[in-house]
Amino acid sequence: MQQNTTTYGDAAASPITAPHSGARNINSRDTAISPGDIAVGVVIGRASEYFDFFVYAIASVLVFPAVFFPFADRLEGTLYSFAIFALAYIARPIGTLIFMAIQRHFSREIKLTIALFMLGTATVAISALPTYSRWGEWAIISLAVLRLGQGFALGGTWDGLPSLLALNAPEHKRGWYAMLGQLGAPVGFIIAAGVFSYLMAELSQDDFLVWGWRFPFYVAFAINVVALFARLRLISTPDYTHLLDEHQLDAVPVREVAGKQGSTIVLGALAALASYALFHLVTVFPLSWLQLYDTRSMSDFLVVQIWGGGLAIVGVLASGLIADKFGRRNTLGTLAALIALFSGFVPTLMDGGATGQNTFILVGFLLLGMSYGQASGAVTSNFLPEYRYTGAALTSDLAWLVGAAFAPLVALGLAANYGLGYVSLYLLSGALASLAALSLNRALEIRN
Repeated sequence: MQQNTTTYGDAAASPITAPHSGARNINSRDTAISPGDIAVGVVIGRASEYFDFFVYAIASVLVFPAVFFPFADRLEGTLYSFAIFALAYIARPIGTLIFMAIQRHFSREIKLTIALFMLGTATVAISALPTYSRWGEWAIISLAVLRLGQGFALGGTWDGLPSLLALNAPEHKRGWYAMLGQLGAPVGFIIAAGVFSYLMAELSQDDFLVWGWRFPFYVAFAINVVALFARLRLISTPDYTHLLDEHQLDAVPVREVAGKQGSTIVLGALAALASYALFHLVTVFPLSWLQLYDTRSMSDFLVVQIWGGGLAIVGVLASGLIADKFGRRNTLGTLAALIALFSGFVPTLMDGGATGQNTFILVGFLLLGMSYGQASGAVTSNFLPEYRYTGAALTSDLAWLVGAAFAPLVALGLAANYGLGYVSLYLLSGALASLAALSLNRALEIRN
């Protein structure tokens, strides 16, 4: 496959061969697409999605146990909240399946518009939900339905920009370009944590639980609208369509991809398991553990996590440089081994007072950034060109489902009932699964 970054200017003159190309000319502009344009679209899109993601995640710890599960004790209420939290990851692959069909029959723009408006609507509707004291069980049912709606909509937000960016990267900078899409996670977390930290510091607990927590959900809807137009401005151009056609980055039936390269989907998801398991163990789980078993100010602790998010950004950036020098798979494997080592310190650090907890957060976020920075491209590059668009989306869905969906629920349940040592074992299992998948993938490549 040729990698030629100097042909962007000629793309506009090339014929558009994809079906329904007329729909792609909405917001069309005459200028050619540069790698920088694609990178901006990737970061904006992912940051907006992760802001939605973390607004819900933080609220599932600090708000929902008291608002929707007041009949349960604090631990049970948080576990119930985490069970609903996981529903989005179950619905996400179903959303991918349905929205890929919408894209094949209509267009990528229509799919993305429907998905982001559905995501925004579900998010803002959560902010308007009556509490359990007013609606009873219907409040919980409504929260679960809207959470399913968020996950379903997320399945349709895949626009192919990360794959396009990686494919058009120079050979010696693929690690750097692959990490750009991953920057959205720490950026989204920093903004979400900052909003919640400010509200908790400035409002009384009663005001925060009555109306203050709803504000970030409205902000998430507004950010989604802005991100939608920013992404449509890019993907609706003839240049973008030409690049997608050139690399065969279009939706194909999920059954076909699973039948032809199902093993690549599974290996890709497992190879990133250490990253995805650590993802919630440094963001959501510590909040829940300290909320239940410590007296630290949650607003102050969120500030520590914001600093951790900054280190994660540094880690993501560093991962691009390291991967280009030593290889993406070597980088991911080395980080999985370091995460396995880090897992052994979970009990000591989380039981080590503020100093130990802060160390856990800062070191954990740095490892997360370096690992997550290359989690999306180490194995998905094995997809045949015609399957890469759909295959990358399915790999991401499976990685979130297996590695992250139930991590807060499992980690808190194990820690509360059996001790923090079992959280170490849980994280260790994810790291070992990543190392095994990377080794198996290497062996298959050698055999082929």
